[in-house]
Amino acid sequence: MHNSWSTDIYRTLWRWHFYAGLFCIPFVLTLSISGAIYLFKPQLDALANRPYQNLAVSGERSSADAQISEALAAFPGSGFVSYQLPEANDQAVVITVLDQGRQRLVYVHPYSLKVLHSVVAEDQFIRQVRAFHGELLAGKVGSVLVELAGCWAIVLVLTGLYLWWPRNGRGLAGVLYPRIGRGGRLFWRDLHVVTGIWLAMFVLFLLMTALPWTLVWGTAFKELRQWGDRPVQQDWTISRAREHHHDGAMPSGRVDLSEALLATSISLQFAPPVLLSTDRQNPALWKVQSQSQNRPLRADAWLDGQSGDVVKVQTFAERPWVDRVIGIGVAAHEGQLFGWLNQLLGALTALGLVFLAISGVVLWRKRKPTFGLGAPAALPAVSSKSVFIAITVILAVLLPMLAISLLLLWLLETLLLRHLPGARLWLGLVGPGDDTKIR
Repeated sequence: MHNSWSTDIYRTLWRWHFYAGLFCIPFVLTLSISGAIYLFKPQLDALANRPYQNLAVSGERSSADAQISEALAAFPGSGFVSYQLPEANDQAVVITVLDQGRQRLVYVHPYSLKVLHSVVAEDQFIRQVRAFHGELLAGKVGSVLVELAGCWAIVLVLTGLYLWWPRNGRGLAGVLYPRIGRGGRLFWRDLHVVTGIWLAMFVLFLLMTALPWTLVWGTAFKELRQWGDRPVQQDWTISRAREHHHDGAMPSGRVDLSEALLATSISLQFAPPVLLSTDRQNPALWKVQSQSQNRPLRADAWLDGQSGDVVKVQTFAERPWVDRVIGIGVAAHEGQLFGWLNQLLGALTALGLVFLAISGVVLWRKRKPTFGLGAPAALPAVSSKSVFIAITVILAVLLPMLAISLLLLWLLETLLLRHLPGARLWLGLVGPGDDTKIR
């Protein structure tokens, strides 16, 4: 009885792993590559901004107000969004304006006031990579697809861990290291399994830390937090592409960034990049905001717009514990929590995921029959059905998109596939001569 129960679990989880893998592989490839690129955002930003650093300077440095006015004048009708504190005197000042409904970064020479360059924020290469990674450049539809792939990837990793678990007193060969001397499918199986086990915890970490950004899970999580007495101001937004979205641009005539306010902002010594903008709730105040990717270094300050005096400072340590936990996770996810080693671990994980996807396809092709998808055969009965129901319910509660997809699959099986025996046989939902439904 125990052997039958164990076999049922193994065979059923193998089928889950197979179908989850087929769905996730395209997303694993695209998101791993785009994520690996985004890990090196600081280096790519430095490369993109190199022409606007180490500028030739002479004479008296212009005021911040003059720099802002020049940026606004270059794009008539635009509104001021933010002023980025330069990290050196010979570096262009980056001023963000709202131009025809789109944020535009304007690079202004701090001495000559010449506009050196401008670019729509979303058109920057690194922002395109980020939008693709979070939304496949397809807005909400892409965001939902990425979230769905992430949910099924969690199932993929968990089922893979169960399938990997050593049985029958096996040694470490093919478990913790591959049997290189064995050829054919066994060679690829070992490479796939061993790579997967070494990467599993890193992959699960990346998948879990991505959930707060997602459309469905992230929105549901925010709604739960709103049950308190006041609205929650999260340190992240739902949907990656809108992380730095500003909807409170000022009319150009009302911008007044005094030298006193600028000097106070610099003296705070926040981790760069540091943005100065008017506070949305109280235009008499200016907000100084660190946008460091290493989120534990972030801090906010509110300054009096007239005197430049500090009204309030909020450090990362003073934020709600939920925001601190998620902030640390996001910083590690983006490769910025502990320097180059964090980037290296992220890059190796991304490369490992690409290899897992490729080796998974190779294994599938090696065992795929002439007819059919090649899924593990369905069992005529499952003695451990209650176990799978419990697992499914738990995962569905924790991952709403997984629950929705399971419901859609059930409706597809009930309303359509049950009337198409050839399709059911090709998909591996039944064995030859068997009319068993999906398990």
